[in-house]
Amino acid sequence: MDSMKGLKRTNYCAETSGIGNTVVVGGYVQKIRDLGNLIFIDLRDRTGIVQLAFDDETDRDIFEKAASCRSEFVLMAKGTVRERESKNPEIATGDIEVFVDDLRILAKAQTPPFEIVDKTNVNEELRLKYRYLDLRRKTLQDNIIMRSKIAKSARDYFYENGFIEIETPMMIKSTPEGARDYLVPSRIHNGSFYALPQSPQMYKQLLMISGFDRYIQLARCFRDEDLRADRQPEFTQIDMEMSFVDVDDILELVEGFIKRLFKDVKNMEIPTPLPRMTYKEAMDRFGSDKPDTRFGMEICNISDIVKNCGFGVFTSAIEAGGSVRAITAKNAAATLTRKEIDKLTEYVRGIGAKGLAFVRWVDDAPSCSFAKFMENGELDRILERANAEKGDVVLIVADKDRVTLPTLGALRLYVAKQLDIIPDGYNFLWITEFPFFEYDEENDAWVAMHHPFTMPEDECIQYLDSDPGKVTAKAYDLVLNGVELSSGSIRINDYELQQKMFRALGLSDEEIEAKFGFLVEAYKYGAAPHGGMGIGLDRLAMILCGAESLRDVTAFPKVQNASELMTDAPSKVDNQQLNELGISIKDS
Repeated sequence: MDSMKGLKRTNYCAETSGIGNTVVVGGYVQKIRDLGNLIFIDLRDRTGIVQLAFDDETDRDIFEKAASCRSEFVLMAKGTVRERESKNPEIATGDIEVFVDDLRILAKAQTPPFEIVDKTNVNEELRLKYRYLDLRRKTLQDNIIMRSKIAKSARDYFYENGFIEIETPMMIKSTPEGARDYLVPSRIHNGSFYALPQSPQMYKQLLMISGFDRYIQLARCFRDEDLRADRQPEFTQIDMEMSFVDVDDILELVEGFIKRLFKDVKNMEIPTPLPRMTYKEAMDRFGSDKPDTRFGMEICNISDIVKNCGFGVFTSAIEAGGSVRAITAKNAAATLTRKEIDKLTEYVRGIGAKGLAFVRWVDDAPSCSFAKFMENGELDRILERANAEKGDVVLIVADKDRVTLPTLGALRLYVAKQLDIIPDGYNFLWITEFPFFEYDEENDAWVAMHHPFTMPEDECIQYLDSDPGKVTAKAYDLVLNGVELSSGSIRINDYELQQKMFRALGLSDEEIEAKFGFLVEAYKYGAAPHGGMGIGLDRLAMILCGAESLRDVTAFPKVQNASELMTDAPSKVDNQQLNELGISIKDS
């Protein structure tokens, strides 16, 4: 192998310019074209590609060294920038090349298990096993660089707005936050465990009690839950908390960050203030608390039209306190054939609905799965309410609202993707006024939808004991294109109200002390009104990169079973380590 001695890189590959300039570049061999008396090497680094040229004027030792190069060799080359004869408009340096007079092979490479190219059909499992090679692809490098730009923009914005970056512990007390904790056994405190934080929630509230006023952290968070495309067991939040604020203050500050971020990384203007919608309106119109508002197909309620019809599916749902609701897929009759509607029926059954009724309007008269039960004019009224015309398909679900609304919300997205009607763009939306409690029918009890430190709306506090269903929270989510980017709330800062909230959640004094004792104790010494939120950096990067999965914006991701294929984590450890921790493994 050659040495770098005497060479110092002057330019990144794609930033090479200036005909006549002497430059030194370094990178990986992307491609070699050996034409006998001419050799061209495409040299690649994280900025892109530059062409190295060798011809009959090149020193023979240098020429032969170039001829010996193979894909993914690591090179440094010194030479003169000159105009290319055959230009390539596809790359930034397509008008120039470097005529090489000094070439160093710094490392040779075996033939990689797959070609390092932007667009690849290689199995993801293989690419993740060799992730260090996969990360050489420009697509992934651009994604990781975008993630870095988002992090920088966040730090710049929050620093400029008076925030202090404070690290919170990675090994903490296990407290209930909605998902399973990752546990870390303690060697010194045998039989006791730390937990990895699901979020820095407790600590950032304690920082407000400590008087720091404005806290920011790019916080690593850990949740032991089943994975999917937009979920990883470890992720990063742009985590912030502020004192002496209410909901509007936090929303306006975050809107400023979104405006700044999109200008920084996309050179786009995002108009503010961002639209707001209550939880109830979002569920009624879109069947989701994180609706994608880039397209219509909104839900309409047809219960009043069909409440006295002869179709038992509809009438029984209404009598049981539920509703009959519909969405209309415009100009979809040709695509949504009877066979396709049967598939949609199976889909909604798979997510909890009993079935799917429909009106498909192909010919002059619409075809309807429940036509024989309709009285004169009832079908016409349904079509009018659903804004349906010839060529459309109306899809209807009847059940309790907790089934009807989310089913139609999911179906709306499913059909929109099938019809390919979701436009590009960035639609932000605040969801506000979340219910504080939800009713658990299995256990016949009201349970909290948020962590127990969330502040109820002022006018709702009176209903905490008497009518939990009326209580709404000072909680808010930021949604982008149907993805929940962030969630936050104003926190309870009054000791007595916090105790009342614990009692409303059915927590005993022993449970309160065991789970939250240190925070409750802190409240006794005065806590400023405060609130905050955590913005999902990974999800933000995924959307801004147009990626399909968090794996595409995470350097070393886990797969669906929470393993990392490259290092083969998690792995077994030897008995000595287990014995030191007082742990024995049971055969499953």
